[in-house]
Amino acid sequence: MAEDLEKPKIELDSIKGHIEVIIYVQPDNGFTVARLKEVHKKELTVIVGYLPSIQPGETVICRGIWKIHPSHGRQFDVSDCQVEIPSDLVGIQKYLESGLVRGVGPVFAKKIVERFGIDTLKVIDEAPERLMEISGLGKGKMEKIVECWQQQRSIRKVMIFLRAHGVSPAYAQKIFKAYGDESIERVSKNPYQLAKDIFGIGFKTADALAQQLGLPLHSPERISAGIQYVLWELTNDGHTCYPRKDLIPAARMMLDVEQDLVEDQMTRLSLSKELIHDDINGEPTIWLKTFYAYEQGIGSDLKRLLQSPQTLRSIDAVKACDWVQTQLGIEFAIQQKEAIRKALVDKIHIITGGPGTGKSTITNAILEISSKLTNKILLAAPTGRAAKRMSEITHRKAFTLHALLEWDPITGGFKRSRENQLPADLLIVDEASMIDTPLLFSLLRAIPSGTRVIFVGDIDQLPSVGPGTVLRDLIGSELIGITRLTEIYRQAKGSKIVTNAHRINHGEFPEIHTDEKSDFHFIEAQTPEAIQQIILQLVSREIPARHGFHPIEEIQVLSPMRRGVIGIENLNDMLQNTLNPCDKPFFRAGRRFHVKDKVMQIRNNYNKKTCNGDIGRIEKIDLEEQFLEVAFDDKNVEYDFSELDELVIAYAASVHKYQGSECPCIVLPIHTSHFKLLHRNLLYTGVTRGKKQVYLVGTKKAIGIAISNDQVLKRFTGLEKALKTASAGLPNARQLEFVPAKPG
Repeated sequence: MAEDLEKPKIELDSIKGHIEVIIYVQPDNGFTVARLKEVHKKELTVIVGYLPSIQPGETVICRGIWKIHPSHGRQFDVSDCQVEIPSDLVGIQKYLESGLVRGVGPVFAKKIVERFGIDTLKVIDEAPERLMEISGLGKGKMEKIVECWQQQRSIRKVMIFLRAHGVSPAYAQKIFKAYGDESIERVSKNPYQLAKDIFGIGFKTADALAQQLGLPLHSPERISAGIQYVLWELTNDGHTCYPRKDLIPAARMMLDVEQDLVEDQMTRLSLSKELIHDDINGEPTIWLKTFYAYEQGIGSDLKRLLQSPQTLRSIDAVKACDWVQTQLGIEFAIQQKEAIRKALVDKIHIITGGPGTGKSTITNAILEISSKLTNKILLAAPTGRAAKRMSEITHRKAFTLHALLEWDPITGGFKRSRENQLPADLLIVDEASMIDTPLLFSLLRAIPSGTRVIFVGDIDQLPSVGPGTVLRDLIGSELIGITRLTEIYRQAKGSKIVTNAHRINHGEFPEIHTDEKSDFHFIEAQTPEAIQQIILQLVSREIPARHGFHPIEEIQVLSPMRRGVIGIENLNDMLQNTLNPCDKPFFRAGRRFHVKDKVMQIRNNYNKKTCNGDIGRIEKIDLEEQFLEVAFDDKNVEYDFSELDELVIAYAASVHKYQGSECPCIVLPIHTSHFKLLHRNLLYTGVTRGKKQVYLVGTKKAIGIAISNDQVLKRFTGLEKALKTASAGLPNARQLEFVPAKPG
């Protein structure tokens, strides 16, 4: 029968040359369009295919077929690509000047090749001291080139090993940086460790390598690694633990093994304490050991703080509140007075409320009073921008929590800890809804027992980017005093951003029929394509012309989704080309970077003192020394080329990633194609990021869906239980009647 006949095999052609320029890379899958300079040919060849690791200057042998693209003409569709050391003069020069060898740029590459010709790479390999024959190349420069060349040789060994086992060589440099000369040995011994140690390598990549190395599908090592990986992935969705009944099928599906094997290995991991098994409201639940320790530690430290007497002397909080009104020239509303009085008495207090409810005024009042009692006051916030805003409001130095706790790159932990606590009688933490579980654990350990702590935040915003629902769980434990601010004060009532944010939060449709003088605007567009074009026009021309905002520095596009016509990736591509075009883009980690691009850090990197969500601008791309420099609000940070998967283009960003920041102008697409992510707290958080102007572009139907959907995406955490268990016997906040303290 015809269907039983073997399909004819397609004969593959082979071409060789060096990569002249990369035109396009799809970040998700590495699909690449590049121009290849073939040996002995004048015209450049366009090659296309999944080539996630190739770089300009590299010599490659490509196997594939020739195709005619209807718009772009003749192309070579690559099915397999191998990188080789170049053997011709042009290829050698391109290789050296590409930036692959640190310290050699176009000028020295030309001089070296002119001096040593076809023997250039042999000279660098076997007689590097001869590089001193090049004018202008001193001993220090020569040693640097040799060191990098030797490192590249070691990386090439790792690259060859990985390629032989089906893993992209794009990871070779990161693996070598982590493991050094032991790279091949350690990868061979336990490939699953890569998923834990190397940012960007997931379980599937490690698993594919393990299969190539011959580890059986049913091996305990594989199943154990898979279960733990699923739990680690769930932390990226905000969970610190997960119900056992849901974890088992999730792990089984990923591993493609029988359920009893998953259950057996889960039991073994629990017995060895690598996983922790406990109940929440009668539901058997599983934790990674680390996150269970975080939650138990938070409970223990919170109990310690609540049980300990305050260092600050007691005062008459009512009189203090009256006094500070005179000092600041402000008459407080009843809610504001209550917040100030409680914050002057409670050992730990939470102040929560939306925009315009007076959180900043209350903070300043507390500081004015407390500064008469002590000079040991610390202010902090989870992100650099939030800390900067806190400093502007209070006229006092505010730290990021990471800076406050003093990261130590040598030990890989914070210098401030139980043994070296913070010098504070009062600590005020702003934007507390953004604190995740690991950060709260580290913070509480570093707070002295006598310190008064005040958390300020908005419980109705999205939860932290990191795992946990810290502020919600602290409130839910009922152990801590809380003031909820609900009244909008007169100075904020004139803002449609503020009033519409509260309408959204209360489940009411915002006022969208506004005039040009308003700070809140809705532009109706029915299709994603129309929304995209309106956003492009708004950001590049209309908003800068109307309000005088800088299109990159002072306008931020926020979108709830990564993919699609009005997803983050596509909007970034269009905005990058429009706002900051470049005829010679730089490609790394599947991304295209231009000098002056707006970029975002997407993971906490304490060594660089950068946090997930920090936004900056690219100041420099140094191909010779292989680093990129980003200017953040308070510092310039260098990124080695192997670290660039920590950065993404950020003309458009997710609401979640941007929640700790504010911008003069926010532009937010809202459409039913985002249906799964249309939530009330997401829209509320997006709108409240705008300081002076907010533009919604999309459909009324999508706004209505978001407002009616008040279901906060469920995060599984054990913190509330840990708090109640650790603090059993302590009176909760509802049992504590507020009594003004007597003067001490």
